[in-house]
Amino acid sequence: MTIIEKTAVEQRQALLSKEIKAVELLDLTYEQIEKRDEEIGAYNSLTKEYAYETAKKVDEKIEKGEELPLMAGIPLALKDNMNMIGSYTTASSKILENYVSPYDATVVVKLKENLVPIVGKTNLDEFAMGSSNENSAFKIVRNPINTKKVPGGSSGGSAASVAAFEATVSLGSDTGGSIRLPASFCGLTGFKPTYGRVSRYGLIAFASSLDQIGPFGRCVEDAAALYQVIAGHDMHDSTSLDMPAGDILSSLKQDIKGLKVGVITDLMQEGVEEDVKKNVLNSIEVLKKAGATVKEVKMPTLKYAIGIYYVLATAEASSNLARFDGVRYGHRTKGAENLLEMYTKTRAEGFGDEVKRRIMLGTYALSSGYYDAYYKKAQQMRRLVKNEFDRVFKEVDVLVSPTCPTTAFDLGSRNDDPLAMYLTDIGTICANLAGIPALSTPVGFDREGMPVGLQIMTDVLKEDVLLRTAYNVELGLK
Repeated sequence: MTIIEKTAVEQRQALLSKEIKAVELLDLTYEQIEKRDEEIGAYNSLTKEYAYETAKKVDEKIEKGEELPLMAGIPLALKDNMNMIGSYTTASSKILENYVSPYDATVVVKLKENLVPIVGKTNLDEFAMGSSNENSAFKIVRNPINTKKVPGGSSGGSAASVAAFEATVSLGSDTGGSIRLPASFCGLTGFKPTYGRVSRYGLIAFASSLDQIGPFGRCVEDAAALYQVIAGHDMHDSTSLDMPAGDILSSLKQDIKGLKVGVITDLMQEGVEEDVKKNVLNSIEVLKKAGATVKEVKMPTLKYAIGIYYVLATAEASSNLARFDGVRYGHRTKGAENLLEMYTKTRAEGFGDEVKRRIMLGTYALSSGYYDAYYKKAQQMRRLVKNEFDRVFKEVDVLVSPTCPTTAFDLGSRNDDPLAMYLTDIGTICANLAGIPALSTPVGFDREGMPVGLQIMTDVLKEDVLLRTAYNVELGLK
């Protein structure tokens, strides 16, 4: 195993013991990008100048014997919907194709403070709207394990970069499963924290009440360490929680004896592939052997989650994307004769089909005469989903289910059926609606050698329990 294939924990040890320099680790990472990314399509742009400046500072600190921040020197890929000063921040949309960030997102500020080399900006479904990473305006992303398959979306580039060893860790955003789904399809641990645990300042908004930034790693400990770096209160984000995230790593390796695990039967039924079910059931046995007690739980309101999500998310997208009109930044059409024509032509030229579809759905749901029937009703149903989670978490500590009913599907196989594509997120959407933390961790493979992900969910602010459970699953499957 080469150094770029190792975990962040192992790479950090190699840096501290001076087996390799941070600059050399970065050299190898960029060599791998040169070798593989033309085929994979994980990156939209690279940020070499900043990455090397940071790596040099890390090497200087090590030489002086100074204490090294937690993720210092570890190559990281950043989803291209997070602002980083001086970099292209496109959200994989033509409307922002040449937009250069004038400021840093809060997560980027934290990465810089911790001397994390940001390798580049990763490809995504346009404005994070998609489950396969085939909706990018620039190029599709391929799954590094099998390039005929999708990597999952919308954070497909972030997941593919780590799976292809083009970065050691990465950040994605998750609105309805956009971290967990690619993690499942690419064989990684991907983690969506409690809503408000990580600042959204500087993240290009899709659906503001659902969006959350989170980490990808090759193991649970990598994801936990990166979360610890980016979590915390931020004055720039009014939804940011004013409470410390705590020292997650110190409790990560504790046992789970007596932990109460609920298996969501509603997400283990029709449509779940046999290989997925088999691996998920095997991971549940691992939890039992580790001392957890397991019971089945029913959550009947989850069957409404897809409908609720696609009313609320599209309504918020319609509102958030109104700012892309050619006036202040981004693409502006040429030759428009009046303001209205400039608006309409700019948006028609700049947005892709999936984004247009969701803007139209959302605008309809918010329109006069339909607001009460759709948007208001969806908000009321969202409350019922949250109530159901509150009820279940009085009985169990964690919930488990397949991250996705299937493993990674073939490129192009669902492009003509938007509903089939939307149903890919059937297991993940509910965590965003409830604002609870959730992750996907790999628990095996199907008969084609594609990874299967186990989804674990806990009550709000219980990231320590979530990560500890995932760590024990990982340990038991080794």
